[in-house]
Amino acid sequence: MNKEIERKFLVRGEFMHQAKEKTSILQTYLSVDKEKTIRLRIAGDHAFLTVKSGIKENSLIRDEWEFPIPVSDAMELVNICLPGKIMKTRYLVPYGNHIYEVDVFHDKNEGLIIAEIELSSENEQFEKPEWLGEEVTGKPEYYNVNLIK
Repeated sequence: MNKEIERKFLVRGEFMHQAKEKTSILQTYLSVDKEKTIRLRIAGDHAFLTVKSGIKENSLIRDEWEFPIPVSDAMELVNICLPGKIMKTRYLVPYGNHIYEVDVFHDKNEGLIIAEIELSSENEQFEKPEWLGEEVTGKPEYYNVNLIK
């Protein structure tokens, strides 16, 4: 089991010239409740099933299990997922000692751009690029699971 510690920010400036990689992502969910989410993600030529625990109050830490699966199986599983899906392009942007994952959303969420940074502890210091906007960590309206609605 892995622990996920991440912070999220809206993006309010130009970042693409700093990106080192980009991937198209289709994301949907098999199960969603307060205790856990079970996510299906197809990212480029790879697919994953991911189980995440709910976020505990006053904490950034979640338990996370991620399992690679064949893309052909993932394409079939899409048909039994909950209604709604997320379409986005993920850019990997190195900055300081970290890599920001910047998601540019498409379809129903067109215009939304969110940057995430994964940390090794809740108190870890990190450099913020000039294109980062408001922090939205912990705001449910910016959780991917809520963006499928």
